[in-house]
Amino acid sequence: MPPWLIILIGYLLGAVPTAYLTGRILRGRDIRQMGDENAGAANAYRELGPRAGVIVGVIDAAKGATVILIAQAANMSQVVVMFAGAAAVIGHNWPVFLGFRGGRGESTTIGTLLVLVPLPMLILAIPALLVLVIRKNVILASAVLFAPLSLVGWWVSTPVPLIIYSIALPCLVGFTHFLRTRPKAVRQA
Repeated sequence: MPPWLIILIGYLLGAVPTAYLTGRILRGRDIRQMGDENAGAANAYRELGPRAGVIVGVIDAAKGATVILIAQAANMSQVVVMFAGAAAVIGHNWPVFLGFRGGRGESTTIGTLLVLVPLPMLILAIPALLVLVIRKNVILASAVLFAPLSLVGWWVSTPVPLIIYSIALPCLVGFTHFLRTRPKAVRQA
């Protein structure tokens, strides 16, 4: 299988609009017209209920993990595996099936990194989940998970390319968040 096909599969799998489909099935509505207008797990949690939000989050994380596992099973180089993971996040954030308006990619990034850098992710999962449960703030929990990830990766001797990747992929999530919240901030000003 050629590398470009693996990357394309990554994008298309990432582009499966889980929150959108869940909103249509449960409420007959477009999740992008509800709550914070984001097609992701956090908005699904708030607008469709906790069970729906958790299911969306798990499926979105599974999209990222599955892409990595497919690329690894196809014996792709580490670079192609990382591009496939990034393509899954890009697909989630800018899905061709929804006119390129999707989620922020947090869950898909978590799934991708959980397969590529499992030990650092598992170490940071406990404090991130505690923050999520206590503060009920996804952005703060994501910061607790992603901000120290490269340092924890270095501490447990993760290869340098994966440390760089563990910085770059969450930066893509942050960039998407910035792009999605900036127009609202301007409208509210």
